[in-house]
Amino acid sequence: MKKYNDASRSRTQGETLMTGRALGAAVAILTACLLTTGLARAQTTPVNLPEKSFPESVTSTSDGALYVGSFNHGGVTRITPTGKVDAFVSPGANGSRSTLGVLADETSGTLYACSNDLSGLGVPSPGEGKGAFLKTFDLRTGAPRSSFPLKDEKSFCNDIAVGADGTAYVSDSFAPYVYSLKPGATALEVWATDPVLAPAKDGVGLDGIAVGSDGNVYVTTFIPAKLFRIAAKDGKSGAITELKPSSALDHADALRTFGSGFLLIEGAGRLDKVTVSGDEARIEVIKDGLAEPVSVAQVGNTGWVAEGKLSYVIGDNKSKDPGAFTLKPIALPK
Repeated sequence: MKKYNDASRSRTQGETLMTGRALGAAVAILTACLLTTGLARAQTTPVNLPEKSFPESVTSTSDGALYVGSFNHGGVTRITPTGKVDAFVSPGANGSRSTLGVLADETSGTLYACSNDLSGLGVPSPGEGKGAFLKTFDLRTGAPRSSFPLKDEKSFCNDIAVGADGTAYVSDSFAPYVYSLKPGATALEVWATDPVLAPAKDGVGLDGIAVGSDGNVYVTTFIPAKLFRIAAKDGKSGAITELKPSSALDHADALRTFGSGFLLIEGAGRLDKVTVSGDEARIEVIKDGLAEPVSVAQVGNTGWVAEGKLSYVIGDNKSKDPGAFTLKPIALPK
């Protein structure tokens, strides 16, 4: 009988241990489900941004947080996975002015931001620094890290992409340069330049930038709207090829990697899926009728689109009320 009781006790203790482990696993799964459910619920509703903040770019992290740069207020607003909106990077921090492109790189724990002095366009912004800069901040705390000036006095820091080796690439809208910043570097380097990347007269040149699944760098030009591939090998740039889109582009703006292709924002009001094959780019419209969209960030199966409405601060609608600013959730194709 004693041997039976010992065996029973041993079995009971094992069952208790397994039950505890199972319970722990169940709690973890339930927590994940609840978080996912909450995130999914949040994805059906636009996220409100600060009044008259004129968002210019949005990026995301794997936990579902969103980070938004402001064209006029400067700084970076964060929307946490629970929906809380806070001033993650204060306007003027790290000597920043108007904030355009933003990119969260979780591998290095870095938030990259393009800072520009837009006072010449009549856009108020914090600070007094001149020129265009790539600013970096701690992705966990928002604390300033470094500041890197773009080389040309006409330069305009627009957007950022990061390659698999941690190199950051930066587009310059007013000069024909794509810059690179390698891990540990103390200054930006001109990584690629060519007359085809120069802004046209009365136009705007390089804008969106992304590193493709093939390791090459892809860029857009805003006016006229074009899409280019810049070959990349061993950290160096190669041939620059203009891709032929399946349909005409209108104000090609932000470009984000999406699977083996890209998400593309057209300032005319569209979010597109782009699939590159050879020197051709198939353009598939995901959503049309957006209000002057400027950027997109992916969280799961949702694309969060920032509607910048920049014509209300530097365009024909300047004297009109832009209304509320939001990030709009759009279901992405599988």
